[in-house]
This record gives sequence, C-alpha cells and structure tokens, in this order.
Amino acid sequence: MMSEQEALKCSNARNRGGTQRVEGKLRASVEKGDYYEAHQMYRTLFFRYISQAKHTDARELMYNGAQLFFSYNQLNSAADLSMLVLESLEKSEAKVEDEDLEHLAKLFSLMDPNSPERVAFVSRALKWSTGGSGKLGAPKLHQLLAVTLWKEQNYSESRYHFLHSSDGEGCAQMLVEYSAQRGFRSEVDMFVAQAVLQFLCLKNKNSASVVFSTYTQKHPSIEKDPPFVQPLLNFIWFLLLAVDGGKLTVFTVLCEQYQPSLKRDPMYNEYLDRIGQLFFGVPPKQSSSYGGLLGNLLNSLMGSGEGEDEEGEEAQEHGSPIELD
Repeated sequence: MMSEQEALKCSNARNRGGTQRVEGKLRASVEKGDYYEAHQMYRTLFFRYISQAKHTDARELMYNGAQLFFSYNQLNSAADLSMLVLESLEKSEAKVEDEDLEHLAKLFSLMDPNSPERVAFVSRALKWSTGGSGKLGAPKLHQLLAVTLWKEQNYSESRYHFLHSSDGEGCAQMLVEYSAQRGFRSEVDMFVAQAVLQFLCLKNKNSASVVFSTYTQKHPSIEKDPPFVQPLLNFIWFLLLAVDGGKLTVFTVLCEQYQPSLKRDPMYNEYLDRIGQLFFGVPPKQSSSYGGLLGNLLNSLMGSGEGEDEEGEEAQEHGSPIELD
C-alpha cells in the first residue's frame, strides 16, 4: 500500500502536470493571436484556484501568463494578470519572500513606464510588502524598483526608492550617473549631500556613510579622499564623524561654521534640525510639526508625525521623490 507521504507526492505531481497542460493550451491560444479568449481563461482559472485555496498555483499561472502577454505586447492583459499576482499574495497572507519581491519587480520592469497601471501596481505591491520590515515598503523591493528606474534613466524616482532601501552603494553609483547626465559641474557636491542628509533623517547611518564614501570615490570630478575642494563635501564628511561621536557642541559648531555652504539649499537646515533631534538630543522646535509644502516633503521622507502611514503610502502612490534643485 502507498504511504500517506507517497500519496501526497503523487497528488502534487498530478496537479503540476495538470497545470502544465493548462498552461500549454493557454500559450497556444496566445501564440495564435486569441488574446481576449486566453485572457478570460486565465482569469477564470485564477478565481477557480483561489476558491480552492491553491494560491501558489494561481500566482505562478498569473506570473507566467503576464510575462507571456508582455512578450506579445498585450500590455493591458499583462497588467491585469500582474494585479492578480498581487491579489493572490494578499489573499493567501503569504510571508514576504525575496522570490516574490523579485517577481513583482520583474513585472514592474515590463510595464509601460507611463501607464497608470504601473503606478497602481507599485503602490499596491509596496503596501503588501509591509508585511515584512519597513513601514513604507520592504527595503528589498525598494532596491529592486530603484534599479529598474535607474536603467530607465528615471533618476529622481530611482533616488526616492534607493532612499528607502539599504543599498547605499547602488544609490551612490546611480547619483554619479545622475550628476554626469543631468547636473551642472558646480552641483556635484549637492547630489550626494542631499542623499546623505536624507538617509540620516531616516536614521539610516550606515547607508549615509556608504553613499558618501562610494560617491566621492567614484565621481570623476571629486578627489578620492578628504579634505575636498568643495566645502559642502567637507561638511558632510565632518557631519558623519560627528554623528558617530554624538557630541552636540561639535554638531553646533560645525553647522555654524559651514552656514555659507548650507545656504545653497534651504532644505539643508531643515534636515539638520531633524538630525540634531535624532543623533544629538536637540529638543524639537516649539511648533510640533513642519508646515506647508516643506512639512509634506519632510513627513513623506521621514514617516514622522501623525498620519505617518497615510503620508508614506501617498508618497509612494504618486511616486513623488524629493527633487534635487
């Protein structure tokens, strides 16, 4: 007699065989150009699998189907099946796994960069991924999205996602390219300064250090080691050392001495107020929160204050990075 374990293996094998046969028929329909019929069949099978709690089968079928439709330039059908991949993850309450994040990033990379479906997809994907670490989405997913956007030369949105990842080195390499392609020579220091300050506002001291050291090492217009010609780079270098030391007097003197450089961007002192609170014990200003547009930018970046999650989700939904001046 067959053991229970052997019976289960046979059942799984039959299921896989059945799924492969179905996929073969669907692929044949797409190859013949019967796109509408194939799309409807994918949807029917998806809901059948979900009703039977076969979430993994449903997800794999939709993922493969979406890629197939993308390969035939059937973007609307492909985007619809991509959303069903997400729906299967949500309904199964699946644990956030790297493989799933990689699949979501792959589908994102195949979508039309200017389509509303892509905006909806990434917003929903990031929201689902909060089942893991990170209030504004899993850092790994942010990193994968950042790399795709970088390849598309969408530097500002790539930068936003790198900030919410833990990939300081990748962020720096993207910023070097961003500076070379879109910036003025006089701004080479500002590209990295803003990134370092924002990483520190997110309490990501390690990525702040990595992005600074990698950027200054790899940028062709910057000396490889301090002291630097640009005063702003020297300020950032000293600031990172001060953050490690945690001495308020050092931080205060540093900010006073470099005010001419810090006045180049009105956001710098706002970031430094926050950094003073996080790393040097500076009490918050009398007004409990920043107001207006400036406050919205800071809150979306830092995820601080009331309505934190709503603001974070809104920032991602609209893909709104903090622009470089």
